[in-house]
Amino acid sequence: MLNAKFFEDMSAKLNEAVANSPAKDFEKNARALLAQGFSKLDLVTREEYEVLAQRLDKLEARLAALESNK
Repeated sequence: MLNAKFFEDMSAKLNEAVANSPAKDFEKNARALLAQGFSKLDLVTREEYEVLAQRLDKLEARLAALESNK
């Protein structure tokens, strides 16, 4: 049976190797590139969408009530 300390040591070494490797730079650069691309798009946040969806639901209910009073 393998020692748990062996796995902990291997995990720590792998994490250190990834942190010091070009993979970490690639991740950072990819995130920056995506953020820059998204900033150019006309997007709304999830929170803004939820607020607008709730407002639309209320307006639809109000319209239905007004139409039923005719």
